[in-house]
Amino acid sequence: MPIKTAVILAAGEGRRIWPFNVVRNKCAIPVANLPLIRRTAEDLHRAGVNKMIVVTGAEDGSIRAALRDSAIPVQFIEQPHRTGAADALRLAIPTFDDDSFLVLHGDLCLGPKTVQMLIHCKLDGASAAVLVDAAPADEESGSWIGVKTEGGRLAEITGHDRDLTQRLTGAFILTRSIFPYLDAHPGLLKSVPVGGMPPMEANLDEPLVELLEEGHTIAIIEPTDFAIDLDKPWHIVQANRAVQWSLTSSLSENRLAKDARISPSAEIEGYVELGEGSEIGSRVVVRGNAIVGAHTRIINGAILDGSIMVGDHTRVSDYSLVTGGTVVGSQCIVGHGAEMDGVMFDRSYLYHYCEICGVVGCSVDIGAATVCGTLRFDDDNQTHRIAGRREKGGAGCNGTFYGDYSRTGVNVITMPGTKIGVYSCVGGGIVVYEDVADRSLLLLKQETMVKTWGPERYGW
Repeated sequence: MPIKTAVILAAGEGRRIWPFNVVRNKCAIPVANLPLIRRTAEDLHRAGVNKMIVVTGAEDGSIRAALRDSAIPVQFIEQPHRTGAADALRLAIPTFDDDSFLVLHGDLCLGPKTVQMLIHCKLDGASAAVLVDAAPADEESGSWIGVKTEGGRLAEITGHDRDLTQRLTGAFILTRSIFPYLDAHPGLLKSVPVGGMPPMEANLDEPLVELLEEGHTIAIIEPTDFAIDLDKPWHIVQANRAVQWSLTSSLSENRLAKDARISPSAEIEGYVELGEGSEIGSRVVVRGNAIVGAHTRIINGAILDGSIMVGDHTRVSDYSLVTGGTVVGSQCIVGHGAEMDGVMFDRSYLYHYCEICGVVGCSVDIGAATVCGTLRFDDDNQTHRIAGRREKGGAGCNGTFYGDYSRTGVNVITMPGTKIGVYSCVGGGIVVYEDVADRSLLLLKQETMVKTWGPERYGW
């Protein structure tokens, strides 16, 4: 019988994804122009879930707003002290009616096929099942909670082990057999390498370890499409590209809503879905499938160089270039000669003559001729400072990450992997080599020398 109850854990502060955790809970970060937790809720509803409990904490207003008018009845429970996922789950226990239920970390972006697998998982006598994925090959394996599996079952949870090849993703099918282990949680994960220094957090990994030690069987599930944990800034790019590709690749014909139109002079190499009143104008080139929202204008020679998603009330125009895999939000402008590769949140502007790669937060104003450096001289991925720890990034980490409500002046250059905090301004002509803190104003200080000059310098 399919799982009917889902618990989504959305209480954490998400410090490692800074600067995108400051004005929202990271579970509300946009993925393909929809808050992640809203997208998850809709996928769960389509798969058959009819009851959802959301445990909130940090910036919970963004979670409640994202789930307003949700198709699934949602019960919110606030976790007053963020002591870990196990404690968050304990708060939801009194609401349970079913013998088995799905528990999801709210920052986990799952493909629709994987959601279906989870909801229709058969435990066949196992006490639990966990979603297990390969550790990202281009990131430090020690950044994840690792596992070892044998014969389709979980054999060991290894903590932050630098030699791991598989990891817990943050999706669990649990039964009531977990309840005693939640109540007697020691407050940290004991199964770590010697010297591993686990933090004092009551998470779900330790109860699973104790289930294994007492002879319970834990089944494993592996994603059939994707499972991306939004843990670091570059994971926003990865999740948006995965979901965008999943949606655009399903197009098999043009779909034009009321009053939408495509100019006869546009070059379309794929299929296009246009919302009500949207337009693809003259001399536009689309080299792939595109999903475009309502009342959006893609006009005057704009180039969409691959599969693209664009939101509502947005303008992409005047020989601008949007590269394949990019997601542009609603009420945005990608104007004259601008280039965009990555993700733009709502109401951000690239007016003209800029080259942007990475994540552009909400209501960001990019000055003319702002340029993102993306390629290091050694062709390597950038090393980032993440919550005080230095670690090498994965795919997409060499972009620039513009926090919400930030802005740049003209001729700003950002080096690979730099992050600009929320409510911050970078003045014209600055080369940004290091992260810029929230609520900062950077101005260039220069010295000038003035001398007399005139016709006499030329022999008059």
